[in-house]
Amino acid sequence: MALFSDVLLTVDYDRTLTAPDSSIPERNLEAIRYFIDNGGAFTVNTGRSVPMTKVFRDKVPVNAPLLLYNGSAAYDLGRGQLEFCHEIQLDMWETVHNCMALFPDLTVEVQGLDAHYRFAENPAWDAFSDNNHCARGFAKRGDDLGPFLKFSLYGEIRDVTVASLFEGSEEERRRMDEAEQQLKQRFGGSCEVFRAAARIIDVHAKGVSKGRAARELQRRLGRKILVCVGDAENDLPMLLDIDYAYCPADGIVADRFENVCKCADGAVADVVYEKIPEILKKDA
Repeated sequence: MALFSDVLLTVDYDRTLTAPDSSIPERNLEAIRYFIDNGGAFTVNTGRSVPMTKVFRDKVPVNAPLLLYNGSAAYDLGRGQLEFCHEIQLDMWETVHNCMALFPDLTVEVQGLDAHYRFAENPAWDAFSDNNHCARGFAKRGDDLGPFLKFSLYGEIRDVTVASLFEGSEEERRRMDEAEQQLKQRFGGSCEVFRAAARIIDVHAKGVSKGRAARELQRRLGRKILVCVGDAENDLPMLLDIDYAYCPADGIVADRFENVCKCADGAVADVVYEKIPEILKKDA
């Protein structure tokens, strides 16, 4: 039996696997290759969509389906298809229309399997999508956008980087707080609504979470031990409901979980090289 053959390791992408500047520390990549070579099952567990994995899918080695859309779907890169998914039980077009009417100052986006879609002209959103190598499209009522897995609302997009959306003025944060509460009031019976960043609100199917997806994948793969690494509020379901949870020292929720080094220093590598061997010794 290989060293890590009992373990499934799922890690958040932004500011966990990556540094704050969105680069991926080489130390993490080396550790993941070592983990997989020694029998471990590894994947990324992220709020990103299939189109937004293009930025890392050729860089990050994985040997298990990607967990995407905040746990709404598992996507097998090798086969190019969904392993499982959980759709929002609402009419997509009515939902988009309601959001655009409620939040005329925010950008409404539906994240499909092939592209992200907007419903009004927005050059800043186009530039943001292009910079992040995310296929994009303009959609009109009646277009087939695939399964309704996730939609997002963005504040002002004034920079093309994902990292920039984690920052916001007091006024912007207050506006997004208000929008988040309105979304919960309108759609909370059917959806999970949460703040992915200072200027991003994500919405997906009720009951869906990164933690639920990780457990479902663990069952499908037959791994005895589930280890997860994350840094932010949307990672809490993944970190609270698994066997072993770790957080980069500079993570937003670092005070609630056992810490490893800062994300820029290779937090995932610390888990592979230090924490998982400790787990295996304890469970031996």
